[in-house]
Amino acid sequence: MKPQQIFNQLYKKYGHQHWWPTTKGRHDSLFEICVGAILTQNTAWTNVEKALACLIKNKLMSPRAVAKAPLAKLQKCIRSSGYYRQKAKKLKIFTDWLIKNYQGNLKRFFKKSLSESRGELLGLWGIGRETADSILLYAGGQPIFVVDAYTKRLCQKYGLDFKDYDECRHFFESRLKPTKKFSRAKLYNEFHALIIRWGKEQ
Repeated sequence: MKPQQIFNQLYKKYGHQHWWPTTKGRHDSLFEICVGAILTQNTAWTNVEKALACLIKNKLMSPRAVAKAPLAKLQKCIRSSGYYRQKAKKLKIFTDWLIKNYQGNLKRFFKKSLSESRGELLGLWGIGRETADSILLYAGGQPIFVVDAYTKRLCQKYGLDFKDYDECRHFFESRLKPTKKFSRAKLYNEFHALIIRWGKEQ
C-alpha cells in the first residue's frame, strides 16, 4: 500500500473536499469544529448538522455559553446526534477545561506543542484519539493524521491490519510527504476527507 499514490488517485477523482465543514455566521468556527468532532462520535454527520444548527439558533456556540447552559437545554439541542446525555457531559467538561485553562480561547491552546496539546485533550473524559486528533488537525491546523473507520476499511482493502490507532496513524504520517501545494497539515486534512468520500461510495 502506497498512501501517497492513493492520495493522488483520490484527489484526481474527487478534488478538494473543503474540510472541516462549518456553518456561516458570527460564531467561533474553531469552536464549532471542536463541538462537531465531539458530536460526530458514533453517528452520521447529517445528525450532527442538526445539532449544530440548534446550538447556533439558541446562541450556544461558544465555550462560555455551553458552560453556562442548563444541562437539559444542551441535551435537547444535541439530541439528534445520539448519546446526547453523554455528549452533553463531554461538551460541559471540554468547555469548563477550556475556560479554566485558556480563558475559552482555542488559539491560546493551539500554541502549545502537538504532544502537549494532544496529551491534554486525551486527559479529558470522553475525548478519544480520533476526536482529539480531529480537533488538533481541523481546528488547530496541527500536522496529525486522523484515523477513523473508513481509514481502517481502506487499510483492510490492501491487506493491512494494525495493532492499534497510533500504529496506523504513524504508518500514514511516515509515508506522506508535503509538497508546495500541500503542507503536512493540509495533506493530512485533505487525505482524511478524501478517504471518507471514498468510503461513503463503497
